[in-house]
Amino acid sequence: MSRYNYKRRLARTVNVGGTGIGGENPIRLQSMTNTDTLDAGASAAQALRIAEAGGEIVRLTTQGQKQAAALAEVRRILDAEGCHVPLVADVHFNPKAALTAAEVCEKVRINPGNFVDAARTFRKLEFTDEEYAAEIGKIRTALLPLLETCRRRGTALRLGVNHGSLSDRIMSRYGDTPAGMVESAMEFLRICRSEDFNDIVISIKASNTQVMTATVRLLVKEMQEEGMDYPLHLGVTEAGDGEDGRIKSAAGIATLLAEGIGDTIRVSLSEAPEAEIPVARFLRDYITSREGHAPVIEPETVLPGLSRSHSSRMPGNSGNLPEPLVAGLDFAEIPASWHFTDASSLPRLLSDTLPVVLSSANANATGEIMSWIDRFQALGGKNPVLVSLRYDDADSGNLAIKAAADFGTLLLNGYCSAISLDAPADTETIHRLELAILQAARLRFSKTEFIACPSCGRTLFDLPATLQEVKAAVGHLKDLKIGVMGCVVNGPGEMADADYGYVGAGRGRVSIYRGKDLIEKNIPREEALAALIALIKADGRWQAPR
Repeated sequence: MSRYNYKRRLARTVNVGGTGIGGENPIRLQSMTNTDTLDAGASAAQALRIAEAGGEIVRLTTQGQKQAAALAEVRRILDAEGCHVPLVADVHFNPKAALTAAEVCEKVRINPGNFVDAARTFRKLEFTDEEYAAEIGKIRTALLPLLETCRRRGTALRLGVNHGSLSDRIMSRYGDTPAGMVESAMEFLRICRSEDFNDIVISIKASNTQVMTATVRLLVKEMQEEGMDYPLHLGVTEAGDGEDGRIKSAAGIATLLAEGIGDTIRVSLSEAPEAEIPVARFLRDYITSREGHAPVIEPETVLPGLSRSHSSRMPGNSGNLPEPLVAGLDFAEIPASWHFTDASSLPRLLSDTLPVVLSSANANATGEIMSWIDRFQALGGKNPVLVSLRYDDADSGNLAIKAAADFGTLLLNGYCSAISLDAPADTETIHRLELAILQAARLRFSKTEFIACPSCGRTLFDLPATLQEVKAAVGHLKDLKIGVMGCVVNGPGEMADADYGYVGAGRGRVSIYRGKDLIEKNIPREEALAALIALIKADGRWQAPR
């Protein structure tokens, strides 16, 4: 793997039904139904729409043994329609449901944070080494029957770690950190390997793109150190909907794909599940088209101790360009002396303080630009760097995904002080996309941030419609982060950095949060939006719409 030259990480092949993941297989596309799994007809119909859109794997909510058993009927209906897309059971808090599901579907997804552990209670904040080891023993006892069933049936296993659902045990020792998320996965992986069970795919997700990318990289490192080569599923969870959801997903997923990391992806949108597939396919194809690009110079040295964080990686944040990161600069008005097109050689600017403008015609433009900056810094260059990228896309949707993929890769790796998007679009559109990309990278907030799940069978209200209602009511509050979540399984945790949360609590019921604190529990859905607004007003953070 290299951040400069595109080459896909070689993982072992795991077969999910007749669909191979990892190895020489293409990066697979998947989505998840939002129907009640007990309604096998509706679930099968939605799975069919996902498959017809190009989805290669379909996941379904499996809350209990009844839902797990219903998967067999979903499978029967799909097979009768000639659709053999693999089905994945999504299991939380219920090892027995996982056992039942392993008998009838092609893959079972379990969450290491709640497979054995109860929901996060924070009742026990300290574990001795002996107590910690005893907890791992409980995991082994519960996991072994599932591994044996999967081995016997040829069912694959997905270990799906979510930022919002780490166990109390992990939280007590690691806190809410990438290291904790990685260890949550590694505990289970070590048990699986000790039992010689290797039909495993791993996902490790967060709604925060910085956390998501850092955590997946750390997982890859830890697996390499322990001789593991399992395939990886990528996604930015709770990305939201529309343009913002697409940009946020593209920024996070592309940053890792560009490094060769990732064997299957999901673009999680608060929309119809089948709408996720064209976005995922476009993003995958855009990144993998870099195969065979003109080679990029690999820097011989990088400054020692220089982390891949934003503050240390961006050269020249010394006042030449305003902080935080800026966007919307008119490329045509930038002095010619600043330009170094194609990043083909290092400029003689080491004693100068003028900004440097970089662009690239390489198919792997981001790799070339990052190489240039690393080599420039190694020579002592400290000039602010503005990256300008040109796109010829007239379609604003395609433009948004490409620009988010490229600029997101640079920004999430801590490169450049400013971005300039050059495209056949009006100034307002370009500036909107630039600001959305900066927000997706969590570097500059210019509008309300909505952290919203894509919904699933656990969601007991129409989440896409609800998200639109909440946006219409509070979307003018530019300084706030608002979580709109379908249930409590991951909701409170995934929206942990939100200012306020609107979380499904049961059929027709919603709970209102201030940060991580539950303020109003289980109130009628018809009253929930008013309660959210009242809380914001009570906190003195309400502004009248203009």
